Amino acid sequence: MRILTFTLAAVAAWSHLEPARADAETDRLRDALRSATLQTRQLEDQRTALQAKLADAERDKAAAKAQVDAAKAQVRQVEKQHREAVDEFNKRLSERDETLEKWKAAYEEAATVARDKDAARARFEGEANAYKASTKGCVAKNDQMLKAGRELLKQYKSVTIGDTIVAHEPMLGLRRVEIQNKIQDTGDTLLDQKAQP
Repeated sequence: MRILTFTLAAVAAWSHLEPARADAETDRLRDALRSATLQTRQLEDQRTALQAKLADAERDKAAAKAQVDAAKAQVRQVEKQHREAVDEFNKRLSERDETLEKWKAAYEEAATVARDKDAARARFEGEANAYKASTKGCVAKNDQMLKAGRELLKQYKSVTIGDTIVAHEPMLGLRRVEIQNKIQDTGDTLLDQKAQP
């Protein structure tokens, strides 16, 4: 624009000069004006093209900024989802740990009960074996007591009136000592067979 104004001013200044020189100068100035006009148009075209490129660049910049903002929003969303997933995972992990601890405690309690039951069973088996041995011993002693009782009954049945008179014989009392010794031996045998609880 300034070039065109300058050119017009130059043309006006030269128009006041001599006419012959003025025609040659006019032609030269016209050529210069055409050349300046052509350059001005070219420069205008270049400016328009550059403005279009600038507008395209601004649009591309705005689109890129929108993409960056969208990508940032997406990254924030993904980070939020990641944090939530990690928090959920950690929560589940802690719940699993708590459940595992409960199971461990329950297992320990069950194992303790099982050990106590095994100890009680072993103790009861030992007592049962002791009672069985004691019962066998009692049965054996009962058999011996029964044998001693039968022997005593047999001796009692074999006593005659003569034996009774001899037993009460006041002079020597030999038979009486013999009977008392037998009674004492039988009593000792019975006492030996007494079951000890």
